Amino acid sequence: MRIGELSERTRTSRRLLRYYEEQGLIVSQRSANGYRQYDARLVDRVMQIRGLLDAGLPTRIIRQILPCLDSPRAIHFPDATPEMLAALKLERDRMTERIDCLTRNRDAVADYIDVVQNCGASQAA
Repeated sequence: MRIGELSERTRTSRRLLRYYEEQGLIVSQRSANGYRQYDARLVDRVMQIRGLLDAGLPTRIIRQILPCLDSPRAIHFPDATPEMLAALKLERDRMTERIDCLTRNRDAVADYIDVVQNCGASQAA
């Protein structure tokens, strides 16, 4: 697929996709006319990258984490410093807190929907 389609499918700007490529987060092939061609599997990869960026991770760390998302896994850690590991643990804990908060909010919304629907069904009867 070309960059426009990848951009559309991931809701990510072309400029940002080119940046991801510059940072080594995604790879494209060049067609005979020079256009970038992207593998369809990159749709999921771009969404993962965006999620990690939204979680506050810098691209240099994301580049190291990405192989862990593949199967089979090929983990590279040539410059994994104690500081980087501490930062990753902190980010992991922050993500867990956000997940817990989102889960509580989702459950509260679901409960509200159930109550409203049940009240509506009771009043209609």
